[in-house]
Amino acid sequence: MHHENLRQGLALAARSFYERGWMLGTAGNLSARMAEETFWITASGRPKDLLDTEDFVSVNLQGEVLLAASGRKPSAETSIHQVIYQHIPEARVVFHVHSIEANLCGHFARNGQLRLPPLEMLKGLGIPDSEPEIDLPVFANHQDVARIAKEMDTVFAQAIPPVPGALIHQHGVTAWGGDLLSARHHLELLEYCFRYLVQAKALAIGVQA
Repeated sequence: MHHENLRQGLALAARSFYERGWMLGTAGNLSARMAEETFWITASGRPKDLLDTEDFVSVNLQGEVLLAASGRKPSAETSIHQVIYQHIPEARVVFHVHSIEANLCGHFARNGQLRLPPLEMLKGLGIPDSEPEIDLPVFANHQDVARIAKEMDTVFAQAIPPVPGALIHQHGVTAWGGDLLSARHHLELLEYCFRYLVQAKALAIGVQA
């Protein structure tokens, strides 16, 4: 996809996520890989319902800025995107959003893992098994984002998550995919799982206390 079209696609995705309540204020960030060593990422502090092509910054996998409009700097969470692109070659797009359900589900994690509900939806996340036992990695939130990225780097170096996503406790969920559409689908499916878990907990149905 042409670079400008890629940025336009990210802006459209951000608008959709804003409308769903996942990227309110200036929260969240999105990126797309241009080449193996470079990617576009949202500029820091920009309202996600009003993004245009100037609101994306080009950086390399070391986090160095290659191209940016005047006054634009990369998202403070760029290092998280770097870790994903470094460890997962097939990841071409990364979405990080702050939904209520994702933040509630962080409280349900045990030992850095959130057990996803064994739903049919998991097939869309690459899990074909019937009623599988799949855990989503959950990372502690730190004021220093580089510390989060370092912990993700350590975990991903040992094993890539079984589904294309990860949760940061009381912060948000990150999902990735091979293109804009697959990354969106993965994010939507994870959010569906989160909504299911929150409601199941409230109803005390099929989940541990």
